[in-house]
Amino acid sequence: MVDAIVSSLLGQLTSVAADEVKQHVRLVTGVGEEVKKLTSNLRAIRAVLEDAEKRQMQRDNAVTFWLDQLRDASYDMEDVLDEWTTARLKLQIEGIDDDNALALAPHKKKVRSFFCAVSNCFGSFKQLCLRHDIAVKIREINGKLDDIASQKDKFNFKFDENVSNNVKKPERVRTISLIDEGEVCGRVEEKNELLSKLLCESSEQQKGLHVISLVGLGGIGKTTLAQLAYNNDEVKRNFEKVIWVCVSDTFEEIRVAKAIIEGLGVSASGLSEFESLMKQIQEYITRKKFFLVLDDVWDGDYKKWNPFFSCLKNGHHESKILITTRDRSVALQLGSIDIIPVKELAEEECWSLLERLAFFRRSVDDHEKLEPIGRKIAHKCKGLPLAAKVIWNLLRSKSTVKEWQRILDSEMWK
Repeated sequence: MVDAIVSSLLGQLTSVAADEVKQHVRLVTGVGEEVKKLTSNLRAIRAVLEDAEKRQMQRDNAVTFWLDQLRDASYDMEDVLDEWTTARLKLQIEGIDDDNALALAPHKKKVRSFFCAVSNCFGSFKQLCLRHDIAVKIREINGKLDDIASQKDKFNFKFDENVSNNVKKPERVRTISLIDEGEVCGRVEEKNELLSKLLCESSEQQKGLHVISLVGLGGIGKTTLAQLAYNNDEVKRNFEKVIWVCVSDTFEEIRVAKAIIEGLGVSASGLSEFESLMKQIQEYITRKKFFLVLDDVWDGDYKKWNPFFSCLKNGHHESKILITTRDRSVALQLGSIDIIPVKELAEEECWSLLERLAFFRRSVDDHEKLEPIGRKIAHKCKGLPLAAKVIWNLLRSKSTVKEWQRILDSEMWK
């Protein structure tokens, strides 16, 4: 049990550190060193946990007490990491983009307005405060873990070196093409624009692939729009093949290639060499009119994507590729002909989404008494569908005005 908790923590800590690097910021106020120290302590402890838990089964009271201390410290660390995740969501709800909040590139500073710069500086300050608070709490837990780690030596546990080094970064949740259209609110304008571009005829003289990109903040609804297009009946009739691939933050060429092949209705089992996969794509895509969705693209390095695009060019000239990304530069690097910005929902649309989720199976009386507070909560979601869904998870088990008011007045929004 404790082994599972510690393994999960190590994965989350790896993710936190990698996330910071990805944002091109420094782990300020000591967070970096504290995370490294904490990771080192946990790895050392994890290497002896198998033996420790065996000895606990033999009713070794001293070992049981040691494991209880470790479990308590691990739960404290889980709370800190939950706070980290929640705080980052708060910044996003407030409209502070994590990707840009800490620093403005010199060439961008020249073209940003004074007010935009002030906003980004404010975002930077909030990020710095967040990191400081997290650093203090991790430092306190590190103090406890120092003691726990030093105590393990007196038990002479058996050390498993392979376990101590076997820590994997947790993967981002991969998207799928399925969607419940009943949970979609708004987006009529963006949906119509996207469908128009997907269904329009492309000239045979057009050079290269017709790439369309949906660009916007994380949680803004890019994947939802892509799912709506992918599942549209007219789109399905218009293309011979419709293919969905979730690329995610780590661009794995082999996995993406296999997903495309399987989307073409061909088995990719037995193929492991990249060149063989590319030949397979080229063979089965030739002259076919296809619609390929590349969801959640982070890496815009054209050198990596070029082998794919070279194969895909063999398809019918009216084929389309749809990319979703947070970064406009990625869309441009991958040769997007059309870029559709995905913006925040209108306040009424955000309320409609929250209402649909939070009031499902509630009585008319509940609706009447909770709607005024619900509208205020929707206002605080700042048009982010993801924020509305996160808040819904908090609201769905709450049935009184007092409980909803507590969420409205929560420090979470500050």
